[in-house]
Amino acid sequence: MQASWKPIHAAILAGDAASVRAHVAAALAAGGAATEILEDALIPAMTEVGELFEQEEYFVPEMLVCARAMQEGLALLKPLLAQGGARSGVKVVACTVQGDLHEIGKNLVCTMLEGAGHEVVNLGCDVAPERVVAAVQDGARVVALSALLTTTMPAMRHVVAALQQAGLRQQVAVVVGGAPVTEEFARTIGADGFAPDASRAVALVRSLVG
Repeated sequence: MQASWKPIHAAILAGDAASVRAHVAAALAAGGAATEILEDALIPAMTEVGELFEQEEYFVPEMLVCARAMQEGLALLKPLLAQGGARSGVKVVACTVQGDLHEIGKNLVCTMLEGAGHEVVNLGCDVAPERVVAAVQDGARVVALSALLTTTMPAMRHVVAALQQAGLRQQVAVVVGGAPVTEEFARTIGADGFAPDASRAVALVRSLVG
């Protein structure tokens, strides 16, 4: 890792949002490219956060703090990345399905995916299948669906069916998650994968789209 990226990396792991913003601003002022800061500092740091979570050294609160810190740096980079047309990942549409108002887990997944370099369209909660279809028509390659209630899990099946009916199912990978969701349920509704947490959601998307 380039020495100038180390303070950014360390600040993200410490969950120090103010320091992340300051170090990213300093790196930009020194002539650092937004794409390099994203790919050589922010993404490796969030990858390490995911690894620490897998190793049970970090837990959900630590992941949230680190993700929010990373977002401070990403906020400075986004306008520059957009100007340069840079995108190191793929476009992901994420939502909590219709009838379900829970967002914390889904929002953490979105932040982790952004930290991994993906363009994330967060549709929010209580999202109808038609809104997902419309978002996919705008070029998404992954649909990430969340449900926290057993009563709203069937809505995931409705999204898959709506994508199929619209002729879009073959062009997107569908991943699902949430407390009551299981690998078996994912298979029964025709999803491409299941992730039990944000860290593994990032790994799953990576495995599906390369």
